[in-house]
Amino acid sequence: MSRIAEAWFFNQGWKPHAFQKETWATIKKGQSGLLNAPTGYGKTMAVWFGVLEHYYSKKYQLEIKKNKKIKLHSLYITPLRVLSKEIHKATTAVSTELDLDYQVELRTGDTSTATRQKQRKNPPQSLITTPESVHLLLASKESTAFFQSLAFVIVDEWHELLGSKRGVLVELAIARLKAINPSLIIWGISATIGNLMEARGILLGKDNSGALVRAKLQKKIHVETVLPPSLEKFPWAGHLGIRLMDQVVPIIRAHQSTLIFTNTRSQAEIWYQQIIMAYPEFAGLMAIHHGSLSDEIRFWVEQALHEGKLKAVVCTSSLDLGVDFRPVDCVVQIGSPKGIARFLQRAGRSGHRPGAVSKIYFVPTNSLEIMEGDSLKYAVREGLVEQRIPYVRSFDVLLQFLMTLAVGDGFAAETIFQEVSATHCYESITREEFNACIALLQHGGQTLGAYEEFHRLVLEDGLYRVISRKLAMRHRLSIGAIVSDAMMRIKFMSGKYLGTMEESFISKLNPGDVFWFSGKQLAMIQIRGMEVVVKPAEHKKGIVPSWMGGRFSISPDLGKAIRHSFESIHKPQHASVELQFLQPLFAEQAKRSALPREQELLIEYIETRYGHHLFIYPFEGKMVHEGMAQVIAYRLSELQAASFSIASNEYGLELVSATKYAIDEAFLKQLFDPKGLHKDISTGINVQEMARHRFRDIAGIAGLIFHGFPGRQQKTKHMQANSGLFFSVFEEYDPQNVLLRQAYDEVFDFQLEEGRMQLAFERIANHRIIFTQPQKLTPFAFPIFSESFRERYSNENWEARLAQLKLQLENL
Repeated sequence: MSRIAEAWFFNQGWKPHAFQKETWATIKKGQSGLLNAPTGYGKTMAVWFGVLEHYYSKKYQLEIKKNKKIKLHSLYITPLRVLSKEIHKATTAVSTELDLDYQVELRTGDTSTATRQKQRKNPPQSLITTPESVHLLLASKESTAFFQSLAFVIVDEWHELLGSKRGVLVELAIARLKAINPSLIIWGISATIGNLMEARGILLGKDNSGALVRAKLQKKIHVETVLPPSLEKFPWAGHLGIRLMDQVVPIIRAHQSTLIFTNTRSQAEIWYQQIIMAYPEFAGLMAIHHGSLSDEIRFWVEQALHEGKLKAVVCTSSLDLGVDFRPVDCVVQIGSPKGIARFLQRAGRSGHRPGAVSKIYFVPTNSLEIMEGDSLKYAVREGLVEQRIPYVRSFDVLLQFLMTLAVGDGFAAETIFQEVSATHCYESITREEFNACIALLQHGGQTLGAYEEFHRLVLEDGLYRVISRKLAMRHRLSIGAIVSDAMMRIKFMSGKYLGTMEESFISKLNPGDVFWFSGKQLAMIQIRGMEVVVKPAEHKKGIVPSWMGGRFSISPDLGKAIRHSFESIHKPQHASVELQFLQPLFAEQAKRSALPREQELLIEYIETRYGHHLFIYPFEGKMVHEGMAQVIAYRLSELQAASFSIASNEYGLELVSATKYAIDEAFLKQLFDPKGLHKDISTGINVQEMARHRFRDIAGIAGLIFHGFPGRQQKTKHMQANSGLFFSVFEEYDPQNVLLRQAYDEVFDFQLEEGRMQLAFERIANHRIIFTQPQKLTPFAFPIFSESFRERYSNENWEARLAQLKLQLENL
């Protein structure tokens, strides 16, 4: 056992877990690895004391004396700045309590320029940072010397980074750091992930298998669904939600501190606004926290949570990860969490200590969503957790990385090719593709050579460099793989900064319009450049902002758990509280149509005055259903010419046409034939237009378009126009361009989720199809129908019309 750990644990009056001892022993052997343990059991300390033991070992202390100047020893990478602060607080406390001279500092987007310069000249023993800040360090002169003595890289919440391009940034950074110091020890920390072995391999690289330490501990999670006073047999999306507020408030009152998680920032603003208006007693005891609020506001909320001053915080994923708020003893999840891992992660914010029970209440936003309470309990019981699908062949991130190295110390092509091709993301890259990336940076490739601004790299003494100070500065401002709409700063007339809002929302406002932001009613006064000047308003009504980043679908594993719930529906004696509550809805569905089992697919064909409706219920998630609907529409139109309107939700899809089809089981089997799916997707869906939109983000990451200087960002429509021009040029004159090909690959892999769609078609091909032709809309069909109905009457009182239609159905 680590001597330092032993002293610290003794002082705390604690005993270390077996997985912590195993981690310390593994690190002592000089091995890299991945640690997997439940939330709240001390994963950070499991790795941290291994780091400290290494630093204070005789061998390393002799190395320090030999080199005289103490340099950076460890790099701790986290996905969120709030988590960085939490880790900094915990690790600094260890040094303080044990009187160690091991100095730990933060380096994130919040770190001042003066502090960064000081860290460059006189680095601490450890830097806690983010992937983007690591790349900014690599973009500095003499970065190789800065990292020369680095002994450890720790990546926290690796599962969260893995399924994003930020994970690719980590892969590339580690590849470079390993080249600088081949004896580098790398550790990942992860709580909830289904593909642990793959995650370890991606983090450590194909030349380092490393250790896998798994804690044999079961985190106790108490899941309870908040049921409405009465059941609506014909629900629609979001209809319930805020109506359950009066049942959520007693939960808040009964606990010391509660986190109320919503899936979107808009939803967070609505819930905060409605609770404060209905229950003014919570004023000053309740706060809101999401990624668009200013650092000052978020920091205040986090501090108040730590100190137990807040009764509740309405938040988004901004408080999802690894943050230890001891006073929090309850979590409320508003609406479907969309994924099991996300649900477990959020549940773990309560009872964040060994042996404590994590308590989470699930608040459905429509009647059918109540079923997910049963599905989530099943998933927790069976240990179902999603895999994280890593990005591969992300040439936009590679182009950015090559620029980063060129802005820093410069790079030799052959050396970096070997390093890059050793990562999981680029293991299939060819030398021709790598050369094409360099050509695009050096002289604009095949198509942009005539434009001076795309001559970014210069080859000097065998090294590619950026010699233009202007280009170097622009690149440093653009480092990162998080893309969004252009952001506008929200400020009071006094100058106080509240946060940022996407330009697409602000552009719809006129002076005097009232909107909700940061839990406040604000009236827009004027727009000055990229700043929105506002003042407090006293109107009871205001527009709730919408953000572009809130759209995501249920995961494959949650879809599997939902389909499993259908098996329990047919066994009332074993049914959960949720399924028993939903029995009247299921009885109505069975009476009007049919109730499928786990291995069955229900398809309904209904005629209304709006046309012929084909309803299909695969329970695969909204985004997969959108792609499936377009493929099926294409296949139907090939059999008989027709035009379709399409609607979908998480549970099913709808195709409406004026044309009537003669449908039987053989016809349906033909529609769901998995053969030729890729061809039908390519032909039947406007993939080119989808790729054109996807290309904007790729072009931004790759540096083809510049987002602008702080406070002077380019408008979104300008960036879209510029990226669209590049897309068209590449399409016509350079069809093999690596960025163009990437745009199409990402559409198939992430937007259409072709792989998941293929599996769904193959699964359905082996299922029994139940085909019914109900006289009227069914409880399963009504929520999907309401989606298209909302769009059809978007300029009228669609909710009143829909309520009237629902009343007619209930009276039948």
